[in-house]
Amino acid sequence: MAQTTKTKYQEKFRLKKGDEVVILTGKSKGGVGKIDRVDFKKNAVFVAGQNIFKKHSRPGADGTEGGIIDKAMPVHISNVALVDPKSKKRTGIAYQGQKSEKVRVAKASKTVLS
Repeated sequence: MAQTTKTKYQEKFRLKKGDEVVILTGKSKGGVGKIDRVDFKKNAVFVAGQNIFKKHSRPGADGTEGGIIDKAMPVHISNVALVDPKSKKRTGIAYQGQKSEKVRVAKASKTVLS
């Protein structure tokens, strides 16, 4: 899906889809998972298996069943932190130039991130 409008913080997003993160606040505090989706309009991320809420749905006219479903809710980008691949603790992200291209690096262990 093409991103047409840029938000105020979109260029400052250092986390990407597939990164392993830890949730810092809220009901799922301390939970670890991979980022499924990034929502630039809400400055939020969806973390796999974390921040799950119950949603009550009514039966639809097209034959869909009603009931209680589990729904993943977004977590604000400021409430998650990257997990260091080596030490499995939270860390920051830095950028380093290597051979005419910038790469993301975990600050704690200086590991290059994909």
